[in-house]
Amino acid sequence: MLFSILSLVAGIIVVQQLPVLPENYWIVVLLILATCFTLFRLWRLMFFTIGLLWAIGFASIRLADRLPVDMEGQHLLIEGQVTGLPQYDDRRVRFDFLVSKSLSQVPGKIRLSWYFPKQQIKAGQNWQMTVKLKKPHGRINPGGFDYERWLFTENIGATGYVRTNPPPVLQRTKVTGQDFTVIRQTISDQLTLLLEHSDNIGIIKALTIGDRHEITDKQWDVFRRTGTVHLVAISGLHIGLISGLVYFLMLKIAVKTSINSPQKIAAVSAVIVAVFYSALAGFSLPTQRSLIMLIIAMSAMVLQRNISTINILALAMLGVLIYDPFAVLSVGFWLSFLAVAVIVYSLGGRLGKPPYWLSATKIHCVTAIGLSPLLLFYFQNLSIIAPAANFIAVPIVSLLLVPLCFIAVLSLSISPDFAMLVYQLIDKILQSLWYVLSVMAETPYSVITTTSNAFYLVPLALLGVFILLSPIGIPARWLGGVMLLPLLFTQQDKPAVGEATMALLDVGQGLAIVIQTTNHTLVFDTGAKYSEHYNMGSSVVIPYLQYKGLQSIDTLIVSHGDNDHIGGVKSVVEQSKVQTVLTSVPKLLMQYQPVQCKRGQRWDWDQVVFEIISPALGEMKGENNNSCVLKVTAKHGSVLLTGDIEKEAELGLLEHERLKLKSDVLIAAHHGSKTSSTMSFLIQADPDMILIPAGYKNRYSFPHDEVINRYNKLNKKWMNTAVDGAIIVNLNNNGVIEVDSMRIKNKRYWN
Repeated sequence: MLFSILSLVAGIIVVQQLPVLPENYWIVVLLILATCFTLFRLWRLMFFTIGLLWAIGFASIRLADRLPVDMEGQHLLIEGQVTGLPQYDDRRVRFDFLVSKSLSQVPGKIRLSWYFPKQQIKAGQNWQMTVKLKKPHGRINPGGFDYERWLFTENIGATGYVRTNPPPVLQRTKVTGQDFTVIRQTISDQLTLLLEHSDNIGIIKALTIGDRHEITDKQWDVFRRTGTVHLVAISGLHIGLISGLVYFLMLKIAVKTSINSPQKIAAVSAVIVAVFYSALAGFSLPTQRSLIMLIIAMSAMVLQRNISTINILALAMLGVLIYDPFAVLSVGFWLSFLAVAVIVYSLGGRLGKPPYWLSATKIHCVTAIGLSPLLLFYFQNLSIIAPAANFIAVPIVSLLLVPLCFIAVLSLSISPDFAMLVYQLIDKILQSLWYVLSVMAETPYSVITTTSNAFYLVPLALLGVFILLSPIGIPARWLGGVMLLPLLFTQQDKPAVGEATMALLDVGQGLAIVIQTTNHTLVFDTGAKYSEHYNMGSSVVIPYLQYKGLQSIDTLIVSHGDNDHIGGVKSVVEQSKVQTVLTSVPKLLMQYQPVQCKRGQRWDWDQVVFEIISPALGEMKGENNNSCVLKVTAKHGSVLLTGDIEKEAELGLLEHERLKLKSDVLIAAHHGSKTSSTMSFLIQADPDMILIPAGYKNRYSFPHDEVINRYNKLNKKWMNTAVDGAIIVNLNNNGVIEVDSMRIKNKRYWN
């Protein structure tokens, strides 16, 4: 059974790596092969083929429910229901919307933003509204979150925003199958009122209803550094605990009251509670896995069947993937199943029964070791103190906080005063736990940070984990530890002396560039800030630096003060070691002791020359024209970074720095605005490649058609981050400047 299911999983995984889905005739071929494998009883090949067909079928259906390209940007009148918990920030509310009625071909589920709404948006509400949509699109950067893939896995066929003219109309709420989201919304609102002044409201909501959006960045950082992120959600551990308590409680009651089939009563009760608790979390992937495992285990108990734990785990994986084959695209899917597999492998089949405290300690240690390959591969960091932190936090969260949260949420509608007392107790416990975790997070060298690793190292490391965790007595177990070392000590390729690598990151409508030489790193602008909890510095720039294993920034240049260039500065400075800040707007960055950028500044890093060629102080008017302009010259190529300069600054450069404008790669000025990229400037710069940092379907219509026509008239090659994702430029010694598009390099069928 196990290997057959793993064969099906392999088939599903293969499909998710395809740049395009197979043509229809391949479907026929696969059906014929599946039939032949079945006739010859080649079960594993048959399951593999079924996995291919299952994933292709689901993918085809999902891609068909996407917004057609010709409907992008149109004003569409729709009706439907808010689903899931809306997410509020400073300027807007974001929510998922199930479309029930539309005159156009609108996908069944879309994701909307409503800026400065005058009404409260809540789950379960029915609205008629006019929206402006675009097809699913996300930023693609090395080491960054793949938003487009997430939209695909969530079955969201379009994104967009609500038009306030004509004004949206709140309709009478209708009873639908989504009404459990209304219960979650009600609980969320009640918790907001009860815990209005608590710093732990986000954590309490996470433990109660699985809503983690109000957890602060600082709290997330502590949880990551201590390896306790898994505790701040309704996870398999929590569901297993609650259902286990209910099972044993109902079993005792049934035995004492002489009810027939006490095990069946207890098993059914445990499943009902598990379903309810999973629904509170919105049936997230970890809860799906846990719920399916629990149902299988309880069914085996009721039917008096003996099923091994590993087969229960395999059946749970099968159940999750039959329901949602795109679960393999989730990091949580692999971490969730690997954690259980490691615990079963390391603790099962051992002679003797160790004390509880020893078993608990061993679970935390083996889980930390077992998950390390995936954590290092996906996130490039690993908490060394995770076993100790979990040894303290798991009993407190699992045995105290989770049961108390469950009791409190059941009490909300019966006795709000009692629920308030329980939540106050929860808050006090969390304050104490938070103090301990915060101190542990500040421990020096508590986290191992590595560079990105090749995928082929992961299976090697996983094999090493299982050798290392094998029973005592098996010889040479230490070799398993050796097999983990490549993940820990792999280093990124660095440019040679005289060479440089530039990454024009995909930050939407904004600019962020990272330039690396042999021993130095420069960041030019940091993208925009959209809210107190979200900016391009923390979501794009820092993940890229971590992906490349870059711990410090020698120079951070902020070209000027527009939000789309300066917005992510705070996050970049706080989360990395910045030596020098250079900017044209020092008054906006006084806390970082900045240096005013001005024409004539020059430095040499590893035989690569960096030079500021604009502005000259007091020469230009307007913030855009006073942008820092940087020329980078390596042995085998040069790049010109222009910020948001416009025609006046371009003319000034032609007058004062004409010879220095010649460059192999040009970053388009002002995102391709028609106020920039004058013909005379382009002729003098004479780049081989022009790179445009612009947002997909941005409201400014950058790059402007006039500018693109100029590029084409001069026969210049150009690329756009909105289309190509992050663009990587290598100035190396092979005589050819290498330019890679991340969207093309990592292309998948849903992009």
